[in-house]
Amino acid sequence: MKFLDQAKVFIQSGTGGAGSVSFRREKFIEFGGPNGGDGGRGGDVFAECVDGLNTLIDYRYQQHYKAKTGGHGMGQDRTGAGGDDVVLKVPAGTQIFDEDGETLLADLTEIGQRVLLAKGGNGGFGNTRFKTSTNRAPRHANPGLPGEERWIILRLKLIADAGLVGLPNAGKSTFLAAVTAAKPKIADYPFTTLHPGLGVVRVHNREFVLADIPGLIEGAHEGIGLGDRFLGHVERCRVLLHLIDGTSENAGAAYKTVRAELIAYGGGLEDKPEIVALTKADALDDETKKKQLASLKRACKQTPLLLSAHSGAGVQEALSLLLQVIDKDRAVEAEAQAPVTDTAWRP
Repeated sequence: MKFLDQAKVFIQSGTGGAGSVSFRREKFIEFGGPNGGDGGRGGDVFAECVDGLNTLIDYRYQQHYKAKTGGHGMGQDRTGAGGDDVVLKVPAGTQIFDEDGETLLADLTEIGQRVLLAKGGNGGFGNTRFKTSTNRAPRHANPGLPGEERWIILRLKLIADAGLVGLPNAGKSTFLAAVTAAKPKIADYPFTTLHPGLGVVRVHNREFVLADIPGLIEGAHEGIGLGDRFLGHVERCRVLLHLIDGTSENAGAAYKTVRAELIAYGGGLEDKPEIVALTKADALDDETKKKQLASLKRACKQTPLLLSAHSGAGVQEALSLLLQVIDKDRAVEAEAQAPVTDTAWRP
């Protein structure tokens, strides 16, 4: 199944049904009168966050969603039926923007969240509503109100605990395949990964979700290479694992290149906790390791890890550090969401 993280959709709520003009005409009833019913309400358009989805591929093949029109009113004071609603089912992490792409309408991050996107039109009044002491036989009714219509943009941002960043061919997909059950494409050429991938890491009898995105190159924020459109998938991550290819010409320069792209992108990525690791250690001799580690340490201002996803060296240490940061962030989040207890003195 193709990964699709953005879609543009047209939605339209239902028009309200028209009111009815009707009069009582039963036999043996001397005085009749108006008895036209109201029109039914038009259907609404909702977006709902559901389980079991991880892409917006459904909106690749259908871009128009229209709710049903309300039923018209009828005689004997019968109200028209309400129009059926339309529900757009989206995966967790979906953001809904207005057509301008900047106005955020909703951010669905939890299963079961539901938001109203377009409200159906009210049904029109039947002629019974217009009966007065001076107008005993009104012969007019209201039409239903029109529904709302708009174009919206759906953007999916994967929800993961940790994210992998780095230059193309830095070993991100190899690392993901080594620590999870995911099977990303792995090859010895740049831009092997064209779409983000997710995997579940199990370490110390614990689990967390790890996200892999396509590699960044210099000028990615200007659209060079695959651009920075996939960086949105690591915006929600608690920690970043920055992988640097140990076989590159200069590890420090490679780190600075990706770091500059993160800062240019914004979105709070530059402030996220970061663990830096030099990869492909099994392909380096001792002198090269020492040189690359020193260059990388000067660039990132921290002691980088040395790991090899192929041999497994340093992998568990990296996962343990990721888990420590994730646990700390979860604890802070839980404390912030805890209800405030009233400690004021009471007689």
